[in-house]
Amino acid sequence: MPKVTIFGAGNVGATCAFQLAERNVADVTMIDIVEGMPQGKALDMAQCGSLLDYDAKVEGSNDVAAVEGSDVVVVTSGIPRKPGMDRMDLLKINAGIMKDVGTAIREHAPNAVVVVITNPLDVMAYAMLKITGFPRERVVGMAGVLDAARFRRFIAWEAGVSIRDVAAMVLGGHGDQMVPLPRFSTINGVSMTELIDADKIQAMCDRTRTGGGEIVKLLKTGSAFYAPAASGAVMVEAILRDTGHLVPACAYLQGEYGYNDLYMGVPVKLGTGGIKEVIELELNDDEKKMLDVSAEAVRKGIADVQQFVS
Repeated sequence: MPKVTIFGAGNVGATCAFQLAERNVADVTMIDIVEGMPQGKALDMAQCGSLLDYDAKVEGSNDVAAVEGSDVVVVTSGIPRKPGMDRMDLLKINAGIMKDVGTAIREHAPNAVVVVITNPLDVMAYAMLKITGFPRERVVGMAGVLDAARFRRFIAWEAGVSIRDVAAMVLGGHGDQMVPLPRFSTINGVSMTELIDADKIQAMCDRTRTGGGEIVKLLKTGSAFYAPAASGAVMVEAILRDTGHLVPACAYLQGEYGYNDLYMGVPVKLGTGGIKEVIELELNDDEKKMLDVSAEAVRKGIADVQQFVS
């Protein structure tokens, strides 16, 4: 069975590990700096396999060398922004974590595909690419899969249809400037713009952009982890099973959509080796303007992180 290593055994990392094991997608190793935590959660998940009938091995470690032999590495390590902490403080700390994790991946799992979930997502994916030195196809960020999942759910609720009938597309950076695309989002093949009023569509787009923040406000002491973890698991499964699954994901752009040296959410096909193809949609003027605004926000973050990963 393939091996997946997850850096970070917190809510997102552990939930992603459980979902991969439950699907029998791969053997899973969780690595975390907290002694005993990844080992304890791994043992709990292994015992759960007796009830849910999965044979995937789940292990925990505090040693970064345990990443050795991984086919895919999922990176959830990092800290959330805390009261009194400015953006640059957060960026410096998480970039330092990426440097440690990326170095371990480069040294012990040089052929792995890396899926980055740590925030700020687009910037951390860029840092991981530079630290590992991997080809761009093998370093991909999770962002758009989660953003599109939120958009899909809002569309299904509004239209009163099964989630299975809905496909959604969201481009851009993983933040308030992301670009939901109603024109490319469908209900059983019909554009949502033909079935839902414009004002309701705008409300859903706005809610999608702030989807993570809405959950943070409700929880008060935490952030979303079920859907982010599932998004990572979906990507890992597509890569390991070489499905060619087309999803919006954070990819390194080299001319696509008119951008260079930039990580941003675009439609990609996932399979063996990571990103098999970047899909370029024909955007109208309004869509492209919104994407330009999102790209500029990401570019500022990348400029800031350069000093920490060079």
